[in-house]
Amino acid sequence: MSMQPQRSTASTMGGGMRIVHVVRQFLPNRGGLEDVVANLCKEQLRMGLAPSVVTLDRLFGRPDVRLPREEVINGIPIRRIPYFGSSRYPLAPSIFTCLGDAEVVHVHAVDFFFDALAIGWMLHRKPLVATTHGGFFHTADFAGLKKIWFNGATRLSSRAYRAIAACSANDARMFESVAAGNVRLIENGVDLDKFAGASSPVPVRRIVSIGRFSKNKRPDHLIATMAELLRSGENWHLDMIGVASDWSESELRDAVAQAGLADHIDLHFELDDAAVRTLMSRASLFVSASEFEGFGLAVIEAMSAGLLPIVQPNAAFAALARKHPAIRLANFADPIEAAQTIALAFDTLSKADASSASNEAELSVYSWRHVAQSYQSMYDTVLARENVMNLSVGDVEADPKT
Repeated sequence: MSMQPQRSTASTMGGGMRIVHVVRQFLPNRGGLEDVVANLCKEQLRMGLAPSVVTLDRLFGRPDVRLPREEVINGIPIRRIPYFGSSRYPLAPSIFTCLGDAEVVHVHAVDFFFDALAIGWMLHRKPLVATTHGGFFHTADFAGLKKIWFNGATRLSSRAYRAIAACSANDARMFESVAAGNVRLIENGVDLDKFAGASSPVPVRRIVSIGRFSKNKRPDHLIATMAELLRSGENWHLDMIGVASDWSESELRDAVAQAGLADHIDLHFELDDAAVRTLMSRASLFVSASEFEGFGLAVIEAMSAGLLPIVQPNAAFAALARKHPAIRLANFADPIEAAQTIALAFDTLSKADASSASNEAELSVYSWRHVAQSYQSMYDTVLARENVMNLSVGDVEADPKT
């Protein structure tokens, strides 16, 4: 979940490196992508840099509401631009008027912005970097077409980027196939203080899930797993926390009611961090049935809270499980297996397990200070190369013999 927005109308741009972050959805919307960009900007402001954000002027969940053209939230200057077409690939050609005096343009995710800024590089001439955020492989829908697009259009667009930051080992392997030698692994940061130590001090059969209610998150699998858990006769409870997406609020409530689980599953929409922390304080376990993740931000947040994670073995979660033995993997497509894994995890839960999951030293690599410094190093390398290239061009132009 993202930080609580605090709005202002006055610009707070500092005098440091001017970085324009380009992302399709941003505050006040909440989600993993928005959280990553907001926290990176927050840390860059603390470092004395001058980040700003260009994003779309409507939220995909509320397309009828047009947001202010310019706004400052949490100290981050935001410019919003109109778009048309599908939310899967929103077209926003006015992006080219928003780059101003940017020293670095940082594109988040692989979408229209990634392709358009690459194709139009001769027009804007700004150094481009990108963060993958899982590319566009969040679901198996149109898998063949996506693969063709990735190996064609994405490969071509990648050539315009001076550096590509992969936010997971899986992303790094995937993007190395289209941008060999230009990919570096910079895993997403996590606000480790936000939910630190929030879990119940004693083991309880209460579970939380956190994430956008999108198709790939498979809330239906969580509901089916809860039905299996309750067959044991134990009094389990699940708090599902998120924002409406592919699944609307009414669809989710109908699914819970049809499963007869209204007394055992509570749905929570668009909660602030304080409310999420309160729900965590009543729980001991965290679950995610997500079939695809770019990184696994919510799992790290859950671990920082002291919750024991039981998650779907997608590539990102499996990679995290290899690093953090506290994480349990379960196939939520099989509700019986998932329920058994959750019950076993609870049976073995102890204070030692919880403290291991939330161990500060183990999670410190995900601190935003560490991640922002990695991005700073990437920017510095890119700009140093730009300066060398510009000097070389200048020498050629100055030499009448060439």
